[in-house]
Amino acid sequence: MAELSRRRFMVYTLAASTLTVAAPLGCDAPTAAGATARRSDVVVTGTDDEMLVLEITRENRVVVRLPRVEVGQGVTTAVAMMIAEELDARLTDVDIPLAEARTRGNQFTGGSSSVSSLYGPARNLAATARARLVTAAAQRWHLPARVLRTRDTTVVAPDGRTATFGSLTESAARVRRPRVSSKPKPASRHRVIGHPTPRIDARDIVTGRARYTGDLTAAGAKPTVVARPPTLGGKAVSVDDRAARALPGVLEVVRIPGGVAVVAESFHHAFEARDALKITWAPGPLARLSDAGIRSRLRAAVPPLAAPPRGSAQWEARFEFAFVSHAPMEVLTAVADVRAHRAEIWFSSQSPMDAREVIASTVGLPSSAVRVHVVRGGGSFGRRLNHDAAIEAALISKKARRPVKLMWSRADDIRHGRMRPASQHRIRVSHAHGRVVAFAHATASVSEAWEGASVQGGIRGGSVTAAAAPVPSDSGLYNFGTLSGDAGSVELAAIPLGAWRSVDSGTVRTAEEIVVDETARALGQDPVAFRRTTLRSKAVRAVLDKVATAGHWGRALPEGQAQGVAVHEEYGSCVACLAEIDVTDPKNPRVTKVVMAADVGTVVNPRGLEAQLMGTAIDGISTILRAGLHIDRGAVREGSYADFRYARQRHAPLRFEAHILPTGGAPGGAGELGVPAAAGAVANAYARATGTAPRRFPLDF
Repeated sequence: MAELSRRRFMVYTLAASTLTVAAPLGCDAPTAAGATARRSDVVVTGTDDEMLVLEITRENRVVVRLPRVEVGQGVTTAVAMMIAEELDARLTDVDIPLAEARTRGNQFTGGSSSVSSLYGPARNLAATARARLVTAAAQRWHLPARVLRTRDTTVVAPDGRTATFGSLTESAARVRRPRVSSKPKPASRHRVIGHPTPRIDARDIVTGRARYTGDLTAAGAKPTVVARPPTLGGKAVSVDDRAARALPGVLEVVRIPGGVAVVAESFHHAFEARDALKITWAPGPLARLSDAGIRSRLRAAVPPLAAPPRGSAQWEARFEFAFVSHAPMEVLTAVADVRAHRAEIWFSSQSPMDAREVIASTVGLPSSAVRVHVVRGGGSFGRRLNHDAAIEAALISKKARRPVKLMWSRADDIRHGRMRPASQHRIRVSHAHGRVVAFAHATASVSEAWEGASVQGGIRGGSVTAAAAPVPSDSGLYNFGTLSGDAGSVELAAIPLGAWRSVDSGTVRTAEEIVVDETARALGQDPVAFRRTTLRSKAVRAVLDKVATAGHWGRALPEGQAQGVAVHEEYGSCVACLAEIDVTDPKNPRVTKVVMAADVGTVVNPRGLEAQLMGTAIDGISTILRAGLHIDRGAVREGSYADFRYARQRHAPLRFEAHILPTGGAPGGAGELGVPAAAGAVANAYARATGTAPRRFPLDF
């Protein structure tokens, strides 16, 4: 119920902002202060502070500056579909550029909230524009507005006359009271929303036309790299840069809190000079700590469990999850041009408003003097909530007195970048008379300890901090009697943490789904049947039934192969996953089949949702079987995709199915939803195939 209330509040807040955007054009609501129509050919617009700005140009382009970032999740396609639906515009006529950092509003991309938060505002905005366009056409043709129709970015009269939206913009901008409804369409009339649609940027991505930060030539910025300490939080004691400065193409060498930066004519020159630097490093604060010590501290930090019910029998399980790197395909890159009285930054950010404030503080400028351009990103799911690269680029630009294009190498990001915190879990199940009467789950995870200015060599990363971790087992997904949980932490100075896809649920719910499987077996029940009888939600039961049927749960498999299943509910959505695994080669277990089913309410783009579910399946396979980071005496051991063993094509399931339940209603979140279910299903399949009870993840650690 609390989740529903939060969603309603956000939608109403955004809808109000959307109406403010449309207010100057004569909505029934009073004109909002500061919102003005800037050109006569703009039909619906607002100030830079507003949430959504929709413009229709004379060239018949529909332009919406999106207050979110596109990092591969397809949000620009989803919003374009919403706009095209309500305007009756061709999807190819809709452009969704990314808005730069604003001074007010909500530009946060995270928490699987983009579609759900924009669904109402985007449709309302487009419906308002359509009503004004139809009214303008009716006035031009001296016809009743109710007889006109819209299609393919045009208004159509009963006698066949047509007018493009672009030809109507000037007169539509003067409409004060539309003569037709400004309400969005009912779902029964949707012709775009709900239909599988290719990404609007797909061709640009595969042909190289899509522009990422590394492609920019803004401000004549010069290629820049940083020499970083071998241990987390290490500091440069002395620097001999004579050999580096003598190399061709080197423009500047500057010290920053996180290391030593080289600015050069090309990245080749910059990397050569970086490697020629002679630096004496002081070890970071974790130099005496490795994995074993961290695991020992975490184990001691797990809070005690509540007393079990009298007369019940108990069994316990403990789980360990390693650190996991984000390792996005596009390495972190930022362009910065910092001058005496202003600064301009280009990079991919999930929280650009926060980034501007942090960057301004770092370089000693008022936030009003800092302009942040949001650029599409090549992967994220939490990594770009932090602004590490942009902050460093701004500092380097200020010290070097020139525009710079900073690129973190792959090793930089894996060894010094943000990671999912390591965690441990203790779960106790109490049962009596063949049913669970109490379920207790306590956790401990690593948390950042700030020393002075920062964990990263003196640079505070700046981020929108995730909400406090949910108390394990408090969601009541299963009818397990008394639920209890608690969370502890181990503070480690200099360790860079970040919100990784599905945040806490990726470990908390994965551990719980493993325990649910083991509880079913302990009680002599089939894992699917046991879940069906104990799940509280009909929606979760429906997605479970779907994967069990579609995946042929319980079918006979050869020795060394098995099925696993898991479910999850979050973001106003729910999902189930069935995985099949082959462990006949114990050193190379292979997930051969994944079947997922999701209920996310109204689905804007089923093809996009399928892609999201497929991505979560790969994340689940990776974090359970292969991918994690080791800490060796204060340093991250892994440094590239060669040793950070994320799933490759050869590890992907041979068969993948996604089933979307058409339940309708408000859209829920989907981007992070599938990770816990996929991870739990893979772990459960592995346990059944091997006859073991896995406790440490990834399994190859």
